[in-house]
Amino acid sequence: MSRVIALLGAESTGKTTLARELADALRAEGNDVALVAEYLREFCEQHGRTPQIHEQAGIAGEQTRRIAEAAQTHDLVIADTTASMIAVYSEHVFGDRSLYAQAEETQRGYALTLLTALDLPWLPDGLQRDGPQVREPVTAQVRASLSRAGVSYSVVSGSGSARLASALAAVRHTLHSSVDVEEAAPIRWQWTCERCGDVDCERHLLPRS
Repeated sequence: MSRVIALLGAESTGKTTLARELADALRAEGNDVALVAEYLREFCEQHGRTPQIHEQAGIAGEQTRRIAEAAQTHDLVIADTTASMIAVYSEHVFGDRSLYAQAEETQRGYALTLLTALDLPWLPDGLQRDGPQVREPVTAQVRASLSRAGVSYSVVSGSGSARLASALAAVRHTLHSSVDVEEAAPIRWQWTCERCGDVDCERHLLPRS
């Protein structure tokens, strides 16, 4: 049975770079790994614009389909975002919460969720970036969604090799633990507040290395 490692996080928090590096590192250890890219990026490049509200469900469904397809033929799948991020942005941009139920149900089925911290500088990236001001509220919405779904997750922080090491530690714990994923480490960030996207708050609460 394939195990899906899902990366979630606000824009410009290094998800795509981390997903690629994580897949490469796990392959180097002899694992059979598939990397599923972000379909939203492909959509924006093909259409030259961001999605409209009626297109969001289709994008979420296609992201989920591609992850499931990869899981049928590989032992591990690294997913550079999931339908949960589409649901979050549907609420953030359009005020539409209708995608959450399906996205959260799907997210519960993944072996591990990694949430990228806000400790990287914001950088522009064409159509997919709205600005640094959206990162904190989007991160709050991601955490709220994971809390509703009862999905445990690990916050990944640091830059460069430190960020990869943070992610690998969480992945190795999940892969090598004899405890069922649902009984694994306590859920982090199971609350939201007006400061839950604060970078200093994250740095304070993340475990010291």
